[in-house]
Amino acid sequence: MRFIDTNLFLRYFTRDDEEKADDVLKLLKKVERNEEKVTTSPLVIFELVFTLESYYKVPRKEIKKLLQPLLNLRGLRLDFRDVFESALELYSQEKLSFADAFNACFMQKREIKEIYSFDEDFDQVEGIDRVVP
Repeated sequence: MRFIDTNLFLRYFTRDDEEKADDVLKLLKKVERNEEKVTTSPLVIFELVFTLESYYKVPRKEIKKLLQPLLNLRGLRLDFRDVFESALELYSQEKLSFADAFNACFMQKREIKEIYSFDEDFDQVEGIDRVVP
């Protein structure tokens, strides 16, 4: 088992270095065929979404299209995979930060219906009631 860092995914998605992008593609094909077992952390996914959106100005719906196949790689171990899939969907449809979308989906998966928050963005998430302390 090996760990994949954010910069590999960025090279692949942005193709700003063709040689590195091709090397990453070869690796991802091995991961998909289950010839290579890899893992990454939730922080890598957050950093990837943040960097694609803020630095590379990739639209939300495009970020979802890029990351969905990544999340489905057979040889990739990722904690909270189901929450990430739901969060990408919510993030691509609403004006929520990816972190807020993830937290909302995390809550929904655990059947938590209320959140203490000053962030009014949660008011737009169906099934979640925001509580101000």
